[in-house]
This record gives sequence, structure tokens and C-alpha cells, in this order.
Amino acid sequence: MPDPTLSSAPLLGDAQRQTFRELAATTPGIDVEVYARFGRDPLEPIVAHGDPHAALGFFGRDPGRDEVQHLEPFIGAGGQLVRRALYEHRHGAPLPDFEASRTIGRDYFWANTVPYKPLGNKAWSTSIKKRFQPLMAEVLVDIWRGDDLIVLGREAFFWFALNRDKALTAALEAFWAREDRYEQSYAVAVRGASGREREIRLHPLPHPSPLNATWYRRFPALLRARLDALDRGTR
Repeated sequence: MPDPTLSSAPLLGDAQRQTFRELAATTPGIDVEVYARFGRDPLEPIVAHGDPHAALGFFGRDPGRDEVQHLEPFIGAGGQLVRRALYEHRHGAPLPDFEASRTIGRDYFWANTVPYKPLGNKAWSTSIKKRFQPLMAEVLVDIWRGDDLIVLGREAFFWFALNRDKALTAALEAFWAREDRYEQSYAVAVRGASGREREIRLHPLPHPSPLNATWYRRFPALLRARLDALDRGTR
């Protein structure tokens, strides 16, 4: 049985969790075979893990196979790059093992664009992301209490323009076109399904995938720079 403290459920209220499940039930493209392989419920959202009071959070694209297996976001190959850097940043030593990577994650907040694994590990379509966007925005607005969000990859960054006006899309596109986008930040108002909104500071980084040949080798140094600037109090 998975450790319940590591699952997403404790950070979601019953009504919010049920809304995710109902929406997932009518969402085509969830990789149900992978969920079945690990005995997991394909309607259970893998989202809102970690510390809801953490000042620093991470926001990525969607879960993969390892995330389904462990019921925890950012636990696969790309997530391990992030967690390794977090451990080294905090402890000044190499990450010793997989369980240590899970433990270090409890001190930060983790969420993603759509909390379900898609078929073929391809990014969810814009229409599916738009379906879940109000619920995911509510997670960021009402569950997480932090202000600084490290955003991994283009898909996750432009999620913040979904269901919004064209002016915000243009502003995000202009920011993304900057050569220094991985060193600078962008503050955006995030509005939840309830209509409540608050400002969150986005700190983009490349997606930490080995397939991202352009940025994969540079990712650890870029992340270390972000952590040095944003996570000074954890050493």
C-alpha cells in the first residue's frame, strides 16, 4: 500500500477531488493501461503534493509512468533531476537514494497542468488543458500558499494563458522570446474556478527531459541558480 502522506489526496478537499474525478471520467486519452499495470485508479488526480505552505513550488506538464506507480508528481527521470538539485542545495551532499528524493519533496509544493497521464507521454491537447485549467488554477490559488513557482517547460509556462484574454498570451509570448527568460521572472494573476485570484511569480526553466537536447545539460546549472535566488532559507 502507498504511504498516504505521499499521495495527492490529503491536499484536496473531498468536493474538489470528486470534481477532478468526474471530469476525468469524460476525458479521452488517459493512459488507463499504465494505471491498471500498477493497480491505480485512473480517475484519481496526481496533483497538489508536498507542503501547501511552502514558499516555493514547482509546476510541470503532466504525470508519467513513474508518477502513476508512486502516486506522486515529479518522481520520474525529469523529476529526479529536480529533486537531486533540491537535496544538494539543502544538504550540500549528493542525493543518496530514491527514498531521500521523496522525502526532500515534502518541503516544496508540486502541481502540473493536467493531473493524469496521457497516452504516449505526449502533451495533452489545448482543449483538454482548458477543461482542467479552472480546477488546477483553484489548486494554485486556494491550496498552495506560496508565491514563487518554478515552471518547467514551455507547455507549463503557457498554461497560465489558457482561458484568458489575448493580451496575456501576447505578454507571455514576448517574455518567452527573451534570451534571458530562464534567469528572469514574470508575475501573473491566477484566477481559480471560484473566481478568486492572486498573483504568483513564475520562474521558468526548460523541461528537464533527456529528449530536450538543447537544454538538458544546462538544466542543473539553471536550476541551481533559481534555488540560490529563491530558496535561501532552507540551507
